[in-house]
Amino acid sequence: MAHHKSAIKRIRQTAKRRILNRYYAKTTRNAIRDLRAEVKQGDAKKALPKVLSAIDKLAKRGYIHQNKAANLKSGLMLKVAKLK
Repeated sequence: MAHHKSAIKRIRQTAKRRILNRYYAKTTRNAIRDLRAEVKQGDAKKALPKVLSAIDKLAKRGYIHQNKAANLKSGLMLKVAKLK
């Protein structure tokens, strides 16, 4: 167990951040899954900006790598463009 005030605070902060990071990551994964399941281009185009924004936020926070974010975004945009 930590003996310094700063270490105790750091433990609290880390736990709080871990919970938030897991929430943002899970929410984004679900949004990506739902976007990939779309069959109508109109609905997919409406959802695309929110999903891309969520992916960018994960990359900015360092939860996923910038290149992975770029690959995800590219693939999703191609998928939406191919829908009819």
